Amino acid sequence: MTALHYGVAPPPSAALIVAHGAGAGQHHPSITAFARGMAELGFDVVTFNFPYTEQQRRLPDRAPVLEACYRAVINATRARLASAQACLFIGGKSMGGRMATHVAAADASLPVAGLVLLGYPFHPPGKPEKRRDGHLPFVRRPMLVVQGSRDTFGTPDEIGPVFGALSPPATLHGVEGGDHSFKVARVGRDGQAAIDAAIREHVARWMRSVMQAD
Repeated sequence: MTALHYGVAPPPSAALIVAHGAGAGQHHPSITAFARGMAELGFDVVTFNFPYTEQQRRLPDRAPVLEACYRAVINATRARLASAQACLFIGGKSMGGRMATHVAAADASLPVAGLVLLGYPFHPPGKPEKRRDGHLPFVRRPMLVVQGSRDTFGTPDEIGPVFGALSPPATLHGVEGGDHSFKVARVGRDGQAAIDAAIREHVARWMRSVMQAD
């Protein structure tokens, strides 16, 4: 397993682990841009590859393998970064975020302050009846869900009632016109860059609000 650390000086007071989605590893431009941007906003950020990505296989590993990998990254991050020992957030893009919720739901004692979910895959595209939400009530930690209004894996209107009913209620940040990767049509490169930067700023504000509430 390969992990990357994005950090800044002075030493950050919190760390964020970001797992990649099913179709792209930690070197995908969207992951690296998000990690670098969050580091510039004052956080330690750790990304990593799941085993199937590391081994250059197309199909994701089964959930127990993905979850075990995520737990190993959490343990390694807490052992190496003082910021993670002080305040650790976990999450990721699509499948990576879903695995973070599984890990958190399975262990109430896991030292995780909150979760950042970037495009939660609430259901497979075109199959709204196959919801991936049964474990969510067991997470029992603050969650921020960033979801595009055109996300075929679940729109903010679809997921809002479920995440809003959790304890504590999750915070939902909708990206108007955004798809599963928050891409908005016909805004141009600069416009998309501004949208992506605004998402990172929102994530940073939310993380700081959770830290202040503790």
